[in-house]
Amino acid sequence: MRLTALDAQASKLGLSVGMTLADARARCPDLMSLPHDTEADARELERLTARMQRFTPMAAPDPPDGIMLDITACAHLFGGETALACTAAVEAGYTARHAFAAHAAAARALARYGELSPPSSLRGRRPKQSRVVCADSGLPRGFAARNDDGEEIAEEALHARIHALPIAALELPEDAQSGLRRAGLVTLGDLAARPMAALAARFGGDMVARLRAVLGEQDSPMVPQRRAEPLRASVRFAEPVARTEFVLDVIEDLLAGLCRQMEVRHLGGRRFTVRLERTDGARRQLTVETSVPSRDPARIIRLFRERIEGLADPLDPGFGFDAMALAVTRSEPLHPAQPAMDGEGGVAAEGIAVLIDRLTTRFGRDGVLRTGPCDTHIPEIAQRVLPAMQVGPAAWPDLGEGQPRPLFLLDPPQPVTAMAGVPDGPPQRLRWRGHLHEVVRAEGPERIAAEWWRKAEGHVAGGAGLTRDYYRIEDETGARYWVFRHGLYEETGEPRWYMHGLFA
Repeated sequence: MRLTALDAQASKLGLSVGMTLADARARCPDLMSLPHDTEADARELERLTARMQRFTPMAAPDPPDGIMLDITACAHLFGGETALACTAAVEAGYTARHAFAAHAAAARALARYGELSPPSSLRGRRPKQSRVVCADSGLPRGFAARNDDGEEIAEEALHARIHALPIAALELPEDAQSGLRRAGLVTLGDLAARPMAALAARFGGDMVARLRAVLGEQDSPMVPQRRAEPLRASVRFAEPVARTEFVLDVIEDLLAGLCRQMEVRHLGGRRFTVRLERTDGARRQLTVETSVPSRDPARIIRLFRERIEGLADPLDPGFGFDAMALAVTRSEPLHPAQPAMDGEGGVAAEGIAVLIDRLTTRFGRDGVLRTGPCDTHIPEIAQRVLPAMQVGPAAWPDLGEGQPRPLFLLDPPQPVTAMAGVPDGPPQRLRWRGHLHEVVRAEGPERIAAEWWRKAEGHVAGGAGLTRDYYRIEDETGARYWVFRHGLYEETGEPRWYMHGLFA
């Protein structure tokens, strides 16, 4: 395991990206580390790229931590290239390094491997996370860019800076870089002075292609990230509309068009919003949600009908509505599903989803609840109640056939008096609610350790940090119970017993 990112304090301690975690902890025993979430980084990079589109429509992510901007004919709107880069970094909330060149590959190499300092406007700021922002100015030959201090950089000076870049800027495999260093080739200028044919014969055509791209001798196109078109439809009426049924018919027509758009984009709507505009300028907004992505107009229009019928304040058209807009304000991927041979596949699950949608529309988000699993193994807090619209079908952990759980849990667990073998034997006799139960069969223990990183949770008083030994027992009448001993004998001199569940 190696370090992938550091904060300012870790850098001051001498840690570096690429260092093994073991070496880092040997140097800094109190080091706090977190696992690298590559998916979260990718989502954040996409968000930042979308935000950069306010500066230029040509913005593309440069994984893992860069953004390419083509600011041709855009920089003067923000006070110049450097001012644009500084403003973009400040608004994004990150300390960034930036570079300018006539083509994307050179700007990327300069930003990542050039001797650059953070923009002056960001010095002294505490960075959330280091990011690299590459700017492609798209300038023709003979241009004059500016450096971080606002001084002009002639084409020849920038050409010299590119030639001074280390061979690491080509991002070749380590064995290829070692071969180049052994041959005495340290910078891109050293490579550019050699015949390209000889370099390709010895180090491969990929190295030559990367070198020519950075030097500007080969195109390095960028693919901008395009913002998805909003799912929205609107209509204006020649005459004001006052009938609710006509309004629902128009909503259904708009839904049909939006559902066709979602089908092409493999999306399904989760939240649909209708905005009605009256002739007197008043506006009315209606919103319905679905528990699963949907693009079925009939199903959605039923929800709007339920929504209108359940309004405490009836939909008052006044002198009539003269405009209407429908938007899908939340969508999720929805790919075509293969139907079953009998045509009944997924009917039960879809019926439950439709029922949840209708009840939620009628009674509100907090009117229909669903249990969901929690990330804990303590039984009494292993689930929570959430709005049915917020969570999907519960993905409960698979405990295996050897550790069944009772259908009915007591909340809180009830104390019992038990006679058991020492130190960790199952109960042989117990008294619960005034009745004596002789244990004829017992299975266990299933040991559940305390969660040392949490405070005391649950209902058993005075038991923070104690281990539980669970047993499945059966008494002489055939009734089956789930009991546990709270605490080991080495943890507490006198463990207590509790009844926690009843098996069917």
